[in-house]
Amino acid sequence: MLDQLSLARHNATRPATLATEFDPRNNALNIMRLLLAGLVAVVHAMFLGFGHQPHIGVTEVGALAVDAFFVLSGFLVARSFLRIESLPRYLWHRALRIMPGFWVCLVITAFLVAPVLAVIMGRPGTSVFTGENSALSYLVSNAALFIHQFGISGLPGVGGNPDVINGSLWTLFYEAACYGLIALLGVTGVLRHRPELVLVLIGVLWAATVAAAAGIDVGSSYLLRFGLVFLLGTAALLFADSLPINGFLALGSLAVLVASLLIFHDYRVVGAPAFAYLCLYLMVRMPVFWEPKWDLSYGLYVWHWPIAQTLVALGIADYTHFPFVVLTLVLTAGVSALSWKFVEEPSMSFKHAAWVTRWAPVTPKRRHRAR
Repeated sequence: MLDQLSLARHNATRPATLATEFDPRNNALNIMRLLLAGLVAVVHAMFLGFGHQPHIGVTEVGALAVDAFFVLSGFLVARSFLRIESLPRYLWHRALRIMPGFWVCLVITAFLVAPVLAVIMGRPGTSVFTGENSALSYLVSNAALFIHQFGISGLPGVGGNPDVINGSLWTLFYEAACYGLIALLGVTGVLRHRPELVLVLIGVLWAATVAAAAGIDVGSSYLLRFGLVFLLGTAALLFADSLPINGFLALGSLAVLVASLLIFHDYRVVGAPAFAYLCLYLMVRMPVFWEPKWDLSYGLYVWHWPIAQTLVALGIADYTHFPFVVLTLVLTAGVSALSWKFVEEPSMSFKHAAWVTRWAPVTPKRRHRAR
């Protein structure tokens, strides 16, 4: 009994870390992703319907929400690779999560949304299937995830961003690129045996971010932006035993983040680590009073833009912000539920398909000990 009391006292005084506070079965990840997707939908609806969206300093609130997605994804995807311990299965799982919903969105946008928009604008619905930037070329050009063609046949031609029928999909390519980076770091042994090299890579990306802010051309700004915040989430997993979780550090991070947003054109120059810490802090400390049974976050993200564009074409934005934004969210939630039930969830049921388990059998999961 005395030994048990001593152990209890030791645990009570032990500093809380991300490793001790993260419970895979009880965390705020699902609700955070749902809220972030909803936030992106709200700000994009405001932009499409009324030509503006909220900023903090010069940074779009929607951009912050997307960055938060990448931080959480960096944590989760690295954890997934370490648990699966099979490159084919890892890549298969990642493809199942993104590609089926993406392809269905492309097809429905091309064969339903675009013709409807054409009719609303006084054109024949079949006009979208011929000529330059047709619906068919939209499918072919974008099928590999990188968005080459944003509009279809000059549509929608209305709203805050004309000739962009779905301006949400372009980030999915960079998400997939980050998945590929995790695969590379995993097969080379960096994730499990040399995690300090992830910190080196973060340092390189941070230095490039500073250089870019100073006006130096360092290549793709999107790869730089998303790679940095994604790897910060990955590093948090790898060094979870050493990353303290406490309210004072969260408040300090919030202060640094706000200052960075107000001072710098690119808040990541100083505020990226603080932003990532806040995301992870909320992941383990935010109260969760409701756990969604259906994962609607992906559907909300990929579907809200074409739905908002259609509502703008119908003149719904004339009824001011609140009804337009609410209707966009309600309709998108409905489509997201259909996407989850009939596309995403059925696709995920093939995670352990015979071909992939036969080629790369499921191995007993070893608990990853974060450093």
